[in-house]
Amino acid sequence: MPAAEPACLLIADISGYTKYLAGVELDHAHDILADLVGTIVKSLQPQFSLAGLEGDAVFVYSPTSEVDGSVLLDVIESTYFSFKRRLDSINRASACECNACRLMPTLDLKIVAHHGNMLRHEVAGRQELLGSDVIVVHRLLKNQVKETLGISAYALITDSCIEATSLKPQLLDMERYCESYDLGEVCGWVHDLQRAWQHHHDQQRLQVDEEGAMYTRTVEIPAPPALVFELMTSPRHRPTWAADPMTIDEHAETSRRGVGTVNHCVHGDGIVLEEVLDWRPPEYWTVQFEVPGAMVGMMTDSVEPFGEGSKVTVRMRVVEPVDPKARQQTLAGVIPLIDAAIDGLESYVAGHPVKVETLELPATDEGLRLATAILG
Repeated sequence: MPAAEPACLLIADISGYTKYLAGVELDHAHDILADLVGTIVKSLQPQFSLAGLEGDAVFVYSPTSEVDGSVLLDVIESTYFSFKRRLDSINRASACECNACRLMPTLDLKIVAHHGNMLRHEVAGRQELLGSDVIVVHRLLKNQVKETLGISAYALITDSCIEATSLKPQLLDMERYCESYDLGEVCGWVHDLQRAWQHHHDQQRLQVDEEGAMYTRTVEIPAPPALVFELMTSPRHRPTWAADPMTIDEHAETSRRGVGTVNHCVHGDGIVLEEVLDWRPPEYWTVQFEVPGAMVGMMTDSVEPFGEGSKVTVRMRVVEPVDPKARQQTLAGVIPLIDAAIDGLESYVAGHPVKVETLELPATDEGLRLATAILG
């Protein structure tokens, strides 16, 4: 028998799809579903591996005993944001007046995350996940969150999943929720994704732009943007590729990495203080950094898809000292350190290749037409 292993189990379900199917053209509905499911799968990787497609739901998992709560919420939110943007893109690209296309805005997304044990079992040449916790995460899709809390787009994160992280849900404005099933009561916390989407749009962007940058470097990294962003921002990962030995002490008031997070970085005898000013995973993050008694700078690390990997652009400017001559001297000392860090990231990823599963869904002729209209 295979051994049980701890894992984070997650299901992303397109809500409202059953009602949506009533009275719509099935060929168009199939193409829209295939497109949205593909968007969801791509957004959940590579942090999660695909366990299976279940109609209008995507079931994924990550074998781990501990979960980085900040990364989990970033993946959940970025998946929802990608879903919303894709819905809007399809809607704007299609001039079709059929019910399937006209009723697309009624679709939404709900996500359930649970932590427990799973068994991997080979059935007819494919891997299946088994175990009571696999049953739990599926049962949780049938809940009364919308009716009880009035939240239609949400992530329901169980207590066991919260316990595997360092998240403090009360500080993140999550709502307490419990549901009773034949297997007992399951409790957790509900994260409002529509509110997160609105905050994402309303939040002011703060970046070091091309004109204001005193240093710019762009490199190609053979890994997907979500993983590259995590490697660049996580205090657990950064020391693994740093050019010099370093430790990072992270302080986040809400228990989640983001705007306001302060990092105390120790490089040998040197100390660097960082404060996150803007946080938009996996697109970019902006920090203000200070070398006590020496300089204050501002840096934006941006990540964008490029082929099968990512293009990373680092832009930096010196805030203090303001004297031009002293600023140039400061730049001369800092630039080699930044270059060495970027070289370290490139070397690390090259030595740890990442394989991302590809997903191919059958499409009708109309689906190919729709994809052509969207992608050009």
